Amino acid sequence: MTKNPDITAQSWLMVATLGLVWGATFLIIEVALEGITPFWLASARIGFATLLMLAIWAFRGFRLFAEPIEKKDIYRLGAIGALSSAVPFMLLSWGQQFVTSGFAGVSMAAVALLVLPLAHFLVPGERLNLRKIAGFVIGFVGVVILIGGQAFETTGEYLEPFGRAACVAAAACYALSSVQMRLLPTVDPIGLNAVTLLIGAVIVISAAWAVEGPPPATDRNTLYVLIFLGMVPTAGASLLRVLVIRTAGPVFMSLVNYQVPVWSVVLGALILAEPLPPSLLTALILILCGVGLSQAAALRRLFRRG
Repeated sequence: MTKNPDITAQSWLMVATLGLVWGATFLIIEVALEGITPFWLASARIGFATLLMLAIWAFRGFRLFAEPIEKKDIYRLGAIGALSSAVPFMLLSWGQQFVTSGFAGVSMAAVALLVLPLAHFLVPGERLNLRKIAGFVIGFVGVVILIGGQAFETTGEYLEPFGRAACVAAAACYALSSVQMRLLPTVDPIGLNAVTLLIGAVIVISAAWAVEGPPPATDRNTLYVLIFLGMVPTAGASLLRVLVIRTAGPVFMSLVNYQVPVWSVVLGALILAEPLPPSLLTALILILCGVGLSQAAALRRLFRRG
């Protein structure tokens, strides 16, 4: 896909929705891990999402690419399936056994930093400039202030450093898949989402069976949580992610990762009665300023259209 990013009011709304949904996901994963093993958690999450998206795709007539594709596009599709869901889902589910949900949420902010250099070299219309760099730096400083030392407190687990590495590696997977998705030729977003989820489901379920054995028995409440994880933050949110990347570009999409830490802290305080860090307001202002500065040109175009 070679056209320049098309950032509209709908793009901003979709990114805001994704920030809220994904900000709450880490808390839900924490709850689900009490009733199921990590790889089977990832398998159930992607499995339910795949079934839903395949049904929607079938209803639409299994549309996918609008033109003949090359062999490299098939390889790219496989890579997207692995990197956009399978590998990061397993890494996050495993890593959250040893780190706080706050750390897992904040690690997603690294996506924005990783996307910048990748998109600069690989995606037309996503060139780096001083304004974008300054905006992302300011936003990332806000994320650092938001975390403080609270999210990095030790859990006493000797595997905690590996859990942290798993969360950061998941962020790297999301960054790589975002750029690769933008490079695909014209494709139906629902078909792309269904196919990549199907590829991811095959990978995750195979890995879960190999590592953890047959699916474990689980209680009804955990099953409800897994269904919710599959339908909302996986199927629904991944479809929104595809739409944003294919229209507004991977750099704009990466802005969602500055919202996720804010929502994870706020929802943790409201739902789990966790204390609000005193630096939250300062961090939130810096994050929003960074977003506004890096996307100043898009905001001006949006206001002119309005």
